[in-house]
Amino acid sequence: MKTVLQIGGFAPEIQAQLDAEFRCLGLADLEREPHLANDVGAIVTRSNQEVPEDVVRRLPALEIIATCGVGYDLIPRALAASRGIVVANTPDVLNAAVAELCIGSLLALLRRLPQADRYVRMGRWTAAGFPLATSLAGKHVGIAGMGRIGKEIARRLEMFGVALAYHGRTDQNLAWRYEADLATLARDSDILIAVAPGGAETKHLIDGRVLDALGPAGYFVNVARGSLVDEQALLAALERGDIAGAALDVFDNEPDIDPRFFALDNVMLTPHVGSATHETRAAMAQLMLDNVRTWFRSGRALTPVEPD
Repeated sequence: MKTVLQIGGFAPEIQAQLDAEFRCLGLADLEREPHLANDVGAIVTRSNQEVPEDVVRRLPALEIIATCGVGYDLIPRALAASRGIVVANTPDVLNAAVAELCIGSLLALLRRLPQADRYVRMGRWTAAGFPLATSLAGKHVGIAGMGRIGKEIARRLEMFGVALAYHGRTDQNLAWRYEADLATLARDSDILIAVAPGGAETKHLIDGRVLDALGPAGYFVNVARGSLVDEQALLAALERGDIAGAALDVFDNEPDIDPRFFALDNVMLTPHVGSATHETRAAMAQLMLDNVRTWFRSGRALTPVEPD
């Protein structure tokens, strides 16, 4: 039975499969019995869990790091590459769920649905009608990051009659307008959506300059990584009314997010639930497991992350 180091928790049905097929260890097991590190051939983890470099260095037999998620910015890929360790993620199976959350969050932000719900529950409807909100139809929407999930979001937005443009590393010759400068994209947009990958290259991609360009009538949505945004600049923009509002599913230091967000009525906050449906999480976990299984059986992973 192969030995696997598990970092992060999984649903009971996935945990049962892990325990049935592999000898599963936790970080605490390695601390108690350091010699067990010599047996670990794989790491299974979740994309919101850090895989520490020092742990990887302690595992001489490690062959694959399989994450349950599309993001791999918390995995030491340079170290893995230098050791010939394969990194595998779970692309595509979560695209629809994240796109759904993005569209739902955007609609809730523009139509002020959380506020409307509270308005009814507090009995205020009997005294006065709820204030008017903002339509999505006819808006200019900019998408920062046009990968698999960005394209899913764009396709869903088209049916709302919006004008779409995007920013990324390259012009992909898509049906939507490409803008090489992110601040220019923000200036031309009523709504800016961040869905780029995390990591050092995209840290604080959305900064004060971009938020200033978005302007006081502009809305911002982030369903990617908290690291994409200069969070202090975003908080300042929201507090001052330099942008109209934001829908955020990801944050710095989550779940211990900056409490300044809680005082703002122009933000929609969700607890990193982009892929959090029963169907999607099950598919992600199965693909993670299948990556490990096929690696040990055939020496290949189904969805390896391509080298930089």
